[in-house]
Amino acid sequence: MSRNSKLISDKLREEIAKELGVYDQVKQDGGWGNVPSKTCGNIVTKAIEIANRTAENS
Repeated sequence: MSRNSKLISDKLREEIAKELGVYDQVKQDGGWGNVPSKTCGNIVTKAIEIANRTAENS
């Protein structure tokens, strides 16, 4: 898989970041570069939970 491919949409990632309280940091810094890896892992975990719920409801 290409390194540039999107696993989750930017919109979903931003929504989760807002929910976790880190989106303001992303906006202030102008990108995701300064977001701690633990926080990025939490975003991925939340995205997986959402995907699982969506799959269960289908």
